[in-house]
Amino acid sequence: MAATSATSWRDGLRFAFGTLTVFPVQVTRWDREAARGGMLLAPLAGLAVGLCAGAVGALLVLAGASALVAAVAAVAVPAVLTRGLHLDGLADTADALGSGKPAEEALRIMKQSDIGPFGVITLVLVLLGQVAALAQAFGGSWQRGVLTAVVAAAVARLAMTLAAVRGVPAARPEGLGAAVAGVVPKAWASAATVVVMVAAAGAGALVGPADSLRALLAVVVAEAATDVLLRLCRRRFGGVTGDVFGCLAETAATTALVVLCIGG
Repeated sequence: MAATSATSWRDGLRFAFGTLTVFPVQVTRWDREAARGGMLLAPLAGLAVGLCAGAVGALLVLAGASALVAAVAAVAVPAVLTRGLHLDGLADTADALGSGKPAEEALRIMKQSDIGPFGVITLVLVLLGQVAALAQAFGGSWQRGVLTAVVAAAVARLAMTLAAVRGVPAARPEGLGAAVAGVVPKAWASAATVVVMVAAAGAGALVGPADSLRALLAVVVAEAATDVLLRLCRRRFGGVTGDVFGCLAETAATTALVVLCIGG
């Protein structure tokens, strides 16, 4: 029994890293049980992405680069490590929501390969906001920059965990959204949220007491913001899609970054 459970968690970890990052991890199972473990462990994939982003930014600062250069690099790393899929989801969801069309037509707009004006504007503003927040963080110290990058990335994937709770339907019968929609029990999602909150506050304490409080608030405010967005997407589209998951992740990351730089 214990061996079976351990195997399931390993499959879930593979699912999380294999679907949410470009790390060379092979997804060995593509079923609801693996998806449940994968979405529950999604913040760990975010932790890995955030550490890579923070490390690159910190190395640039220590090498004498400006905080702005470090921030641009720290924003570029997650985009590369996710193949830009979350940013693509952000743009597609913005176009679908901005269209004002009924669910079926909005989903068709979301699925198109091109990006419309709402998507372009949203991408520009979000990326500018992320760079500005990280530039302020790295301008304070490389440690604060790393903390900011790591917390934002973990919170982004936690938003995916919370969007995959039971009771949230898929808007389409196919795709990643359908594969992971409703797989995470609500109690498990709540436990994951508490773990991320405690970990964020603890990591912030390594930098300073105020950073600990900001990190904790970043998790709370980011997930509150994405909960509002998730409700809107459910009302407009009838459920979630892979693009919606990407949009929620970028929204959570950006919100967390803004909170982390307030008063910093």
